[in-house]
Amino acid sequence: MPVRFEQTELEGVVLCIPEVIRDARGLFMESYHAAKYMDGGVRAVFVQDNRSCSSCGVLRGLHFQLHKPQAKLISCIRGEIYDVAVDVRRGSPTFGNWSAAVLSDENHHQLFIPCGFAHGFCVLTEVAEIVYKCSEFYDPRDDFGVRWNDPALGIGWPVVEPVLSAKDASLPFLREMADVQLPAYVKTRGE
Repeated sequence: MPVRFEQTELEGVVLCIPEVIRDARGLFMESYHAAKYMDGGVRAVFVQDNRSCSSCGVLRGLHFQLHKPQAKLISCIRGEIYDVAVDVRRGSPTFGNWSAAVLSDENHHQLFIPCGFAHGFCVLTEVAEIVYKCSEFYDPRDDFGVRWNDPALGIGWPVVEPVLSAKDASLPFLREMADVQLPAYVKTRGE
């Protein structure tokens, strides 16, 4: 089954659009196929799957791991979310830039977020459930983040007063973070 891969304005952040076959019985799709996704720019070996369920207006993020970075493949299997990736790699030509996609149980789109990017999402429907693959195991001691409403980022969140965890509400602004708290940008061949 084919999958369409669309490179976003941030190098390595890829919108994945799998083919969905529908009939009177329901639908079928491949939610992941290692060889196809590798060919499409999703170059990660996944070691952990996570599942998250949240209510309307909940915003989670913006999170990343520093020493054990995680690439993520995000899917929304119930409801709809606004999913965001932010380049937090110091020295990157797109440092502080962000990209977003609406993921839902209707469009079946997925967002691949490579290592070195912060990730967050907000829920647009009564309830949303996401599943996501990670290329590294979660380590709470390596959990870092950037404030969701950092004015320097200017993310166009579709919620004004989101429901936040105490941790997410107190994350630092990007300008407050020391270089040692941010991943380094590594140039790829040809740059």
